[in-house]
Amino acid sequence: MTPPNERKLLTPEEYRQAQESPEFTELRRRFRSFAVPMTVAFLVWYLLFVLLSTYAADFMSTEVFGNVNLGILLGLGQFVSTFLITQLYVRHASKNTDPISDEMRTRLEAHEFASPRNEETPRG
Repeated sequence: MTPPNERKLLTPEEYRQAQESPEFTELRRRFRSFAVPMTVAFLVWYLLFVLLSTYAADFMSTEVFGNVNLGILLGLGQFVSTFLITQLYVRHASKNTDPISDEMRTRLEAHEFASPRNEETPRG
């Protein structure tokens, strides 16, 4: 990366062209293909836990061993699933999205998304 004091500011057109590039479209697709299903799955799992805790108290108080019941195990499962999702996202990002975003950052810093200044687009 270029040191901050040596960077040339990017123009709005450069950002727009980067945003309209096929690479950025692919980056968004790859991010959403992980984030949307994982968010839905986690929210369903969380709401199921809340609903079971509220409306199925007898089920949640079922003893599994000693003084440990299903409610405690499912509550701890919320923490485990959060850590698992985080780990899965880190793996997904490093393999599927980081290479594209790193390449785009390099191209932005090199001003490769800038349109040629000498060519004017005809207006119709």
